[in-house]
Amino acid sequence: MDNDWKVVYENPNEIRISIVKAILEDCEIPAVVLNKKDSAYRFGSYQVYVKQENFIKAIRIIQHELEFE
Repeated sequence: MDNDWKVVYENPNEIRISIVKAILEDCEIPAVVLNKKDSAYRFGSYQVYVKQENFIKAIRIIQHELEFE
């Protein structure tokens, strides 16, 4: 992945990652998920990336519109 993409969200829960990606895409922000989990030992996390020009908007959406308990 080139330097044009930035991490906006990281979590070990695949369902939360899917929700974040879907919400960003609903807001017309293309998002890509990178799986950084180790399949053998079950540790690590998933990361959601967006293009640098959408970074601030994506962060605001995540902070203000998402609430996980």
